[in-house]
Amino acid sequence: MVPGTRIRSMSTLHSRSRRRAAPGPLLALLLAALSLLPAFAADTPATRQILVKALQAEGDEQITLVKSLADSNSDLVRKVLVAWPRDEVFIIDPGDGSKIPVMLEDLQDADGKSNAIRIDTGGYLKDASGKPEAFFANDLTSVDTDMRLRKAIKDTLDLMTLNDPNPEARGSAIMKLGMSQNPAFLALLQARIPQETNTRVQKALKEAIDTIQLKAPNPATQIAAIQELGNLGSIGSRDVLKSIADDKQSTPEEIKATRKSLAQIDSYISRVNFFGTLFRGLSLGSILLVVALGLAITFGLMGVINMAHGELIAVGAYTCYVVENFFGPGLWLSPFGLRLHIPGINAGGWFYQTYFLFAIPAAFIMSALVGIILEVCVIRFLYRRPLDSLLATWGVSLILQQSFHLVFGAANVQVNSPVWLSGNFTVADVILGYNRLFVIAFAALIVLATWLLLTRTPLGLLIRAVMQNRNMAACMGVPTERVNMLTFAFGSGLAGLAGAFLSQIGNVGPSLGQTYIVDCFMTVVVGGVGNLFGTVYSALGIGAIDETLQQLFGSPVVGKITILVLIILFLQWRPSGLFATKGRGLES
Repeated sequence: MVPGTRIRSMSTLHSRSRRRAAPGPLLALLLAALSLLPAFAADTPATRQILVKALQAEGDEQITLVKSLADSNSDLVRKVLVAWPRDEVFIIDPGDGSKIPVMLEDLQDADGKSNAIRIDTGGYLKDASGKPEAFFANDLTSVDTDMRLRKAIKDTLDLMTLNDPNPEARGSAIMKLGMSQNPAFLALLQARIPQETNTRVQKALKEAIDTIQLKAPNPATQIAAIQELGNLGSIGSRDVLKSIADDKQSTPEEIKATRKSLAQIDSYISRVNFFGTLFRGLSLGSILLVVALGLAITFGLMGVINMAHGELIAVGAYTCYVVENFFGPGLWLSPFGLRLHIPGINAGGWFYQTYFLFAIPAAFIMSALVGIILEVCVIRFLYRRPLDSLLATWGVSLILQQSFHLVFGAANVQVNSPVWLSGNFTVADVILGYNRLFVIAFAALIVLATWLLLTRTPLGLLIRAVMQNRNMAACMGVPTERVNMLTFAFGSGLAGLAGAFLSQIGNVGPSLGQTYIVDCFMTVVVGGVGNLFGTVYSALGIGAIDETLQQLFGSPVVGKITILVLIILFLQWRPSGLFATKGRGLES
């Protein structure tokens, strides 16, 4: 056992690995070769030699060797340095006096042992007969670390991240180095400026350099750094600048420059918050629009108070859940006590990530079919009887909710978003989520499609004729019952589309629709019953005001209550909403 090492009680590697029966020695060797050896093979012998020396050395020499690896940009170095503080790098003495650093692969045999990968060669550690040796992690000696070495490893990993191909990772590492205010990193960060091509990372580099230069011995350099941080609108350096302004040892010139820079940063934060609130308000308004657009057809144009509209939204959401599982391993359902298995196609990779593109039309079709059944069996007999339709559809909503309970269970189900809808990007420190951008574009597309259907197609002409005067349209030979059915199916399908998207931003449950039913009616009524574009203005306006009030009061509940009070006052002033329906559109 080499000095400075200790016996490890239990490797975290064992706790993370799944114990399973060995798939066979040949297959195990093949999997290990494919998963580990190629990653190590790309590293140069010189890099391996330095890394091995660092693992075998002690004290200051060990720290110096670790720091010298910062420019290696090596996958092997990165893996070893991450595993080292976790006690997942081991020293093995083969009996000839040499010390061989190894890591254990994740794959285990039937006994729970793992093969050892030599860090110096990247190959397996073999016994005298040439067969790979397997070990229990708690039987090996892990390479020890102390606080100084752990800090050196962390700094080296941060410096290595400066060469990461991901701009987000580079920016995060640069911010860490800057906030350390360690002058030792200054020259390295300055050398990175001409090499960096990403504008956001370039700004992070300048902020990090100026933050470090706040500790410069030259007062002129300090003041210049303070001024530059203000010009950059450096939000991350705000606390550091406040500490300088509050420091009694700061000179009057430093305090004056700091206060000016803080005022610039606060102004920049206000602009960021304004545009962030505007974007969130637009996205919230788009969500309201997608949810309420179907109701704008069934209630606004047809005059049917459909309390089951929320459950039609849930139909679309559950359809998305079923489609996702169909693309995966499948799922078991229990409709009315029966066990039903929907087999999956076990898709993977990019094909699995396209499941949502198939779920969108499926959600529309399923909700439209449910809408047709609802119209034929219930709504058709209750036209021009709004209170009866309200009670009947409320009963239908309870039946549908109980059906969701019986088929999918009472617990919420999770629908995983595809990769292309996950994550976000930043523009001038305003975070723009991919899913929010998608719903904005999605809502605009639905509004355009609905407008084209109602104004540029023969079906749209028949719909408008029936909605304006049903009796006259029937006298002119228009099949009013069929038009009513198709109109209600279209509005129900739009509710299904809303459910498909809502499944991407939250859990799906039997009561999903009840969360939005009040907001739906509120949006349609404020916009003006029967006016499609009134619904658009109403949804976007309510979304923007809601987000602004939440930002102002700092509480979503208070913001929601306030917006409800404002809507009540608005309807007292304009009972017909923003755009009142003209003519005799709702008289029949």
